[in-house]
Amino acid sequence: MKKIMIFAAATLLMGSCGLYNKYERPDVNTTGLVRDAFNDADTLVVQDTASFGNLPWREVFTDPQLQALIEQGLEKNANLLNAALNVQMYEAMLKAAKLAFLPAVNIGSTSPMGQISTTHTDPSVTTKSYSLPISASWTVDLFGNILSQKRSTQMKMLAMKDNQMAVRASLISGIANSYYTLLMLDEQLRIVTEMSQMSKETWEMMQKQFELGRIKSTSVQSAQAAYLNTQTQINDFKRQIRATENALSLLIGDAGHQIPRSTLASQVLPSQFATGVGVALLQNRPDVHQAEMNLASCFHDIQTARSKFYPSITIGASATFSNANGAMNPGKWITSLFGSLTQPVFNRGALTANLKVSKMQYEQAFNNWQNAILKAGNEVSNALVNYNAYDDNSKVEIQRIEVLTKNVEDTKALYQSSGSSYLEVLTAQQQLLSAQINKVTDDFNKMQSVVSLYTALGGGGK
Repeated sequence: MKKIMIFAAATLLMGSCGLYNKYERPDVNTTGLVRDAFNDADTLVVQDTASFGNLPWREVFTDPQLQALIEQGLEKNANLLNAALNVQMYEAMLKAAKLAFLPAVNIGSTSPMGQISTTHTDPSVTTKSYSLPISASWTVDLFGNILSQKRSTQMKMLAMKDNQMAVRASLISGIANSYYTLLMLDEQLRIVTEMSQMSKETWEMMQKQFELGRIKSTSVQSAQAAYLNTQTQINDFKRQIRATENALSLLIGDAGHQIPRSTLASQVLPSQFATGVGVALLQNRPDVHQAEMNLASCFHDIQTARSKFYPSITIGASATFSNANGAMNPGKWITSLFGSLTQPVFNRGALTANLKVSKMQYEQAFNNWQNAILKAGNEVSNALVNYNAYDDNSKVEIQRIEVLTKNVEDTKALYQSSGSSYLEVLTAQQQLLSAQINKVTDDFNKMQSVVSLYTALGGGGK
């Protein structure tokens, strides 16, 4: 035993350098992650370190009915519940990895030496034998094999926690987007319903003009067709509302049902955004942090693969209470100490191949991490550009609606005095409807951009 320990200590001093290294974040490119929303040739220079994505979701989504839906989703969504169970599974695995440092103790044995037996050598002689073995063994982790495996499991557990947060953020944004979609469809349904009534009045007006012989039947037919077109649009919006309600019900863990909600006009969302410094995405984005934890896990897997080249040292002790097959009555304790050292010499290239594979998996994990950072920057940039573009479009549509509303009134008045044709009336009404629908769509897209930006900056926590 003494010689084994001396040899192990010498081997450790000569060759174990680097086996106990802890993971340190490697250099990664975070320069110019977020493009300027107004200057195509420049990247956004951010002076603040606070981030819009750090706000609690209740401060971003202030609608009480939306908040109730998000809270229910956080409690009942199946994907989020499964993500939490994944974390618990890895916590159990980490606990087992920590216990690997302790000795293994066993009582009893599956061998005949751990049993009670009766032997008959002849009809008059019966020999009873019994033994109760107790053994303990401990693997000496001089070369970091157990330690690196524990650290790798710890990184995987942290990655699962990041995955849980990513699922949570995705759920919050999904519920918010579905809720805003319902508000958009409600508003569009209201607009089309009003336009349908206006189209019906135009049709009735032209019908009277036709009865008086002032216009041809084709004018009445065109007006009727325009009215029927609004009816199909109403049916289509109702269908979309029902489908969206069903999808949102699934997100919150319910069967499909009607969703209580407010109106699009009552929504108040932030309009000033702080993106934070680029490196903040490394910590704020759960998917980015998860990619780094996978990288750290691969780092420790390399250490594990290297430790396989070094000796495996096991020491232990055993004690057996036995009567030595009847030779000793009563029985006595028989004790022993043992130690073993196994040095791999030739394993058909398996150890070398495992180390090479571990290093290549580390490189893959680094590439995935870098790509996750660039993807996060793109998502932030796109959300900022979309918000500004849809905000500008919404302001233009307001002016367009004002002009077209006046145009509809004027063309109808001129038509009644034979100053305009029926086509001008129908065209003016269709253009007004299109502008109103576009305005609602732009407002919805602007809200969706806020949700996307909040998620892209790592929101969804707290």
